Amino acid sequence: MIIGLLECDHILKKYQHIVADYRDLFKAFLPDFEFRFYDVCNNQFPESIHECDGWMCTGSKHSVYEEIDWIKRLKIFIKELFENDKKYVGICFGHQLLAASLGGKVWKSDKGWCVGVHSFEVIKKEAWMTPFQSSFNLLMMCQDQVFVLPEQGEILAQSADCQIGMFRVGDHMLSIQAHPEFLKAYTQALMEDRIERIGKQVVENGISSLEMNLDVDVFRRWVINFFRSE
Repeated sequence: MIIGLLECDHILKKYQHIVADYRDLFKAFLPDFEFRFYDVCNNQFPESIHECDGWMCTGSKHSVYEEIDWIKRLKIFIKELFENDKKYVGICFGHQLLAASLGGKVWKSDKGWCVGVHSFEVIKKEAWMTPFQSSFNLLMMCQDQVFVLPEQGEILAQSADCQIGMFRVGDHMLSIQAHPEFLKAYTQALMEDRIERIGKQVVENGISSLEMNLDVDVFRRWVINFFRSE
């Protein structure tokens, strides 16, 4: 299966001793699949939605409601994927993008930043969630959140600070606010560099949370099952 990765940002040079770029994180997260890379934040878009068997979308320093040409164009592309029943999995910005592209609403949470390890509770079990866990831990790094689902959207999981933590639209589009592809070392570096923006106490709590175990292996299997499901 060939997955098209819609790259909405790139890792800054000062973090590249941890990981070179987001594409490397996604390749490590899903080694079962072949990837094609589309640097959409630099206006390198696919010529057709049919170039790949499925699609994923990365996180970004940008917000989906910004009036930026490539974001506007990407929303049109996501809507086209939806209308043609193409498989899609959105991560963080890609999660928010799915909502915004199909009529949902995204804005900054009044709870502030979600960083470090967060626990998500599954509120709707899906057939591709095997092996099943009723809760799972993943890394987060966000301030924007989805607050209004698009039509046909259904919440699948939530955390204490993120009520629409994971949702599905139809049977072919899935997204999660968390970062299953992130490394703890990269997350810690981001938190330490963003203390003024995020807040000292939130960062301290976030760094302490890194002692918790992650359920990346389980979520990896879920994503693989989702892409391969009929």
